[in-house]
Formats: sequence, structure tokens, C-alpha cells
Amino acid sequence: MDIDKSKKGTASVWAGELEEFYKGATTPPIVNSVTYGYHDLEEWHEVALGNKEGYIYSRNTNPTVAVFEEKVRVLEHAEAATAFSTGMAAISNTLFALLAPGDSVVSIKDTYGGTSRLFLEFLPAIKVNVTLCETGHHEEMEEEIAKGCKLVYLETPTNPTLKVLDLKRLIKAAKAVNAIVVVDNTFATPINQNPILLGADVVVHSATKFLGGHSDVMGGVACGKKELIKRVFQYREITGASLHPMSAYMLARGMKTLELRIDRQNKSAMQVALFLNDHPKVEEVFYPGLTTHKGHDFAKEQMSGFGGMLSFSLKGGYEKVKKFLPQLKWVHLAASLGSVSSLAGPPRTTSHVELTETQRAELGIPESLIRYSVGIENVEDLLEDLTQALNRI
Repeated sequence: MDIDKSKKGTASVWAGELEEFYKGATTPPIVNSVTYGYHDLEEWHEVALGNKEGYIYSRNTNPTVAVFEEKVRVLEHAEAATAFSTGMAAISNTLFALLAPGDSVVSIKDTYGGTSRLFLEFLPAIKVNVTLCETGHHEEMEEEIAKGCKLVYLETPTNPTLKVLDLKRLIKAAKAVNAIVVVDNTFATPINQNPILLGADVVVHSATKFLGGHSDVMGGVACGKKELIKRVFQYREITGASLHPMSAYMLARGMKTLELRIDRQNKSAMQVALFLNDHPKVEEVFYPGLTTHKGHDFAKEQMSGFGGMLSFSLKGGYEKVKKFLPQLKWVHLAASLGSVSSLAGPPRTTSHVELTETQRAELGIPESLIRYSVGIENVEDLLEDLTQALNRI
């Protein structure tokens, strides 16, 4: 049985769980042991050097964490994967592991707020040259990449405006100058999009979101080429941003229903987007599944589903947002996304709370914008809820 050739629903359930667990358990045990003992010093040494499979110390590797890593590795068609305590740990450790002072990185302007801060503050502080291009301006990105860079960082669809990048085109430009390509695939999930199959070198996820799927556990993961993930893993070993075994267990459990959840969220988000797109009180809807979306053709080519995330702006600005959101009944007004329950909020309190209003405006994020993460509730109830809330403003 080759797990790498299995369908995604099967891989979500079985990847990392093909070997028999302790006493025949059918779910992965939570291994809380910090350290692992050896009677043979030579075997211990070989495991410590990485020449033989095994475990030494749970800051480095852990059996429960390995189950979660294997699920992501298989679903993303990667050679290796390594897990982190949070999504931002995965992103920051990957960037710091692969970049050095004097290197150049090319990315887009409206990445997730925490990622933006890495590009605007933390990487320049260690003398890494950062060029941020207008998102969707592929010619500009190609020109900057052609000047030479060490790494190209892409996020598609973007958070929170759901812009879509032509991955094949930008990866081709990066490969022409031997640049490493890192793609944040959090919004799409491996069910809807596989950047590695399009040529990307590394894929990162905030596992807190769709992978876990229940807003009850935090984690992150980077997967991709073995030699690159080894460098990221070694950096994570020293920074100590390790995933706890209990969190790994909860993420792996959440992933077993990933395909089921994403299938429902894809369908529901499409219906919500179509409803909002026709509503007179809505200024604009941002969802890749809409034919009016600027990146629809790219999304249609490189995604098998358009995702459970959308955003929309209300006519009347932020004052209308303040009146509208508290009227929603079947939505948590809270940060994060990708949960079984719907979540909503403005970027000023969610994705880009770290940035000022001026910085958000520079990134093309209006204050009237609402980010809406569609859960697995019955879509008829969500549409009714949106209708009554819009009627009250």
C-alpha cells in the first residue's frame, strides 16, 4: 500500500498511521516523553547524527508530531516536513533559515500581517534586502526577480483580500535565477491547491487554521524539498519553536476530516459570495470563485476548489461595519479562520492588527473590509443570518 499514491481523503486519515501503534491502538498515542533511552551507544549515536531513524529529544523530533508531519507531507506531495508551535513560527523560521545578511527576497505587498512585519522590520534589521511588489502585478515581480534574488515568497489566495497569483508564471521566473520559492498555502489548503506540483520548493501552513479546523489548537508546518526542510528543521531545533505532542495529536485528528470539511466550505463559500455579490449594500466581494474576480482564471487553473475564505466591503465604510457585525448570529466575531464554525471580523482586529491604518491602506486593505471564514454550518442558515444583519444597517 503506497500512501503517496492514495487519494486525499484516504491520505488525510491514514498518512503517518500505517505502522501498528502501542498495544494495537487504532489512534496515535500522545508521546509526552521528553527523552528516549538506548542500550546500544552506537545505535544512539547513529540516531543522534540522523543516520538512523529514531528519537532522541522531543524538542527535535517526537513520534506524535511525526504523524502530523507525515499527513502534511503526503497531502502536499513533499519530500519532507517539519512542524512548529505556530504558523508564524513556521514562516519566520523558514525565512531566517534560508536567508542570510546580504541576500535578497522578492514578495508581494499584501501578505498576512505578521508576514508583512517580517518583511518590513525583522528581515531588513539583519540586512536582508526585501522588495515588495504590487500583488497581482506579475510583470513587476518578474522584473524584480530577474535582477537576482535568493528567495521568492508567495501567498495565494492572499489574506485578507483573496488575491490570486499565477504560480506557474512566478515560479518559472524564480527558477530562471535559481531562487528558492516558498508558498503560503494556508487559505487554499492541500485539498484545493498543491504548489509543489507547480514547482514550488517549500510550502508553509498555519496549521491552526484549516488543517486543525476546530479553533482549539495552534501549530505550523513547512514541507518541501528534503535538503531545504533539513535546514529549516535544524534552525527550528535551535530556536526551540517545537510543536507539543498534544497539539500534534489534535492537529492530526482534525486533519482526518479535512477533505470533508473543505468540500463543504468550498460549496458554502461560493453560495455566500454569490449572495453578497448581488446585495445592494455590499460594495465589493473578494472570492476567487466569482468570474468577476481578477484572479479567477488563475484560480480555476491551479486550484481544484476556491476555498472557504472570502472578504467583502460594505457601502458606508467602517461605521457600517461596526453596526453590521454585531448583528450576526451564526458567526463568531473573532480572529483566526478555517474553523468548523464561521468567523468574521475586520482586518484591523484580525489579519492586520499589527499594522496601522495607513499601512493597511498602503496594502490596499480598506477599513470597510470584512473577512469571513465560512464554517460547516448549513449554508441556508448562514445566508438567512447575513440577510437579517444587512437589513439592520
